[in-house]
Amino acid sequence: MLALLIPLVLASSSRLLQAIPLQSQAVEFINPTLGGGSMLDNAGSGGGEPLNVIISGLSSPEVLTDTGILNYAQVIGFSTECLGIHLGDPQSANLGDGNGFVNQTVELREDFGDPAFGTCLESLQGGNHFRVFRQNGSNANTGALFLAVSQEENVVEQHTIVPDGYDIGRDRLVAGAIGSTSFGGVTYSTTAVNLTGLLAPGSAGVNHGIATDGITTLLTVIIG
Repeated sequence: MLALLIPLVLASSSRLLQAIPLQSQAVEFINPTLGGGSMLDNAGSGGGEPLNVIISGLSSPEVLTDTGILNYAQVIGFSTECLGIHLGDPQSANLGDGNGFVNQTVELREDFGDPAFGTCLESLQGGNHFRVFRQNGSNANTGALFLAVSQEENVVEQHTIVPDGYDIGRDRLVAGAIGSTSFGGVTYSTTAVNLTGLLAPGSAGVNHGIATDGITTLLTVIIG
């Protein structure tokens, strides 16, 4: 009798395990190229902007939401666009997560210490800015935020990227982010690691033909 029951129990256990969805393991991010994506976005001009900063999927979950990244951006010197007005088409990125090309979640600009109106100054005189793309498709649901960061020219120069602007923009953003910062009653602790091998050094495929050093900076942002 026992010999008859054991196969039945094993079969029932097997069906139960198959019925329970397996949760994906939390990871910092997944390289977009592994899923057919790219570490360059689509700027719509035949080239792409480097995704040169990643906010790790192991950051505090609150940071990785739409409102969370806005609050974090404001603590490191960025805010929403001047009067909510965006000129130009949004850019898109394929993060290899199964979603294909998806438009940027948001574009944030340097606010020069004034979250309400400082980005109007950036729109006029130029400065740092970044676009946000979220890796959340079924093939790579990490929640990580990929940022395309660059230093741009003023409005007269039509906001083109300054020479070496991708590396400059990345380095300025990271310098303002690392360590302990706070905004809106929230305190953040940010650590940074420079990664190589995700972006190829040089200018191949890069928008405006501006060469980069190939470094992507991974930020892990913890609240508290």
